Amino acid sequence: MKISQEDVILIKNLYLSKQYGARRLLSELPDEGWKLGSIDSLLKRSHKTGTIVPQPGSVRPRSSRSSEGPCAQSGGQAKNA
Repeated sequence: MKISQEDVILIKNLYLSKQYGARRLLSELPDEGWKLGSIDSLLKRSHKTGTIVPQPGSVRPRSSRSSEGPCAQSGGQAKNA
């Protein structure tokens, strides 16, 4: 289950104010459906950078293709291997 923005704020608040770790968060809020790895990665990012928001340029681009399509770049039709 994806962690919502409100959940991210809650996780960061409990981490900073009450020093809750990933396992403690899971035991305190079992109905949320979070995974240990997801919370752990958020807490590591918060500890390392001071923020949970991803840094600009650190996210993979959605598409690397041009608006013209792959055939326009090679000058012909795409070859099937």
